[in-house]
Amino acid sequence: MAEADIFDPDDRVELIDGEVVRMAPIGSRHAACVKRLARLLITALAAEDAVVSIQDPVVVSEHGEVQPDIGLLRPRADLYATGHPGPSDVMLLIEVADATLSLDLGRKTDLYLAGGIPEVWVVDLTAEVVHVATPVGRRAVGRGESLAPGAFPDLVVQVTDIVG
Repeated sequence: MAEADIFDPDDRVELIDGEVVRMAPIGSRHAACVKRLARLLITALAAEDAVVSIQDPVVVSEHGEVQPDIGLLRPRADLYATGHPGPSDVMLLIEVADATLSLDLGRKTDLYLAGGIPEVWVVDLTAEVVHVATPVGRRAVGRGESLAPGAFPDLVVQVTDIVG
């Protein structure tokens, strides 16, 4: 669509269930949280364990291409140069929400899980909670608690280290 001048190439948009949705601007607290998560995950995981993808496209369905804040992807030698990752490539998607909590917790998480993503974290910066969603259920983990990605159960992360 950018090539057809429908959108400017720099416009922040996602395709959700066939609908083009404008993404909210990234605030400083949101950006800092993404940086904390990226540093934590890149430091904790070896390159042969996972590709840490930061705000890159993921094709979640025929009518859905999103840009989660963080993705843990299965390692691939070409680093996905031949095509964006799909659900079978994803081990964990993380969204950071300050102004977009209802969209991230609702429509986007539902899209991710329906598409076959095994685990989604939504970081609620306002409440300082990480919402964890899997196909079998959802739970909230708050300040003072810890959590670990299902794909890497030994990687225990404190919520405080995520939300700051």
